[in-house]
Amino acid sequence: QVQLVESGGGSVQAGGSLRLSCVASGRTFGSFAMGWFRQSPGKEREFVARITWNFGSPSYADSVKGRFTISRDYAKNTVYLQMNSLKPEDTAVYYCSAGPTLNPTDYWGQGAQVTVSS
Repeated sequence: QVQLVESGGGSVQAGGSLRLSCVASGRTFGSFAMGWFRQSPGKEREFVARITWNFGSPSYADSVKGRFTISRDYAKNTVYLQMNSLKPEDTAVYYCSAGPTLNPTDYWGQGAQVTVSS
């Protein structure tokens, strides 16, 4: 079993920055990836970014490329999502996830609200 605990959400004006953190526990993650997804009211949950645990290889949704950066701290079992140049359309609940490399959706965190005002 894997437990994921997120922190770092909040409110910011457009153009601002926030950093989300996700601490993972409960198993080793050698063959896993960690991811971030988000969900806005009335919309489906969508992929934001993921990173392979072993090699730290990132991938991003087109909507956040160049603005968001996913990274991981091996020693702390923590994944980060640095969000810069935030836009009102980035407003959503952001969920940390873990699972197989191409689709890390086996485990979920509790969600962190991010609100971007114009």
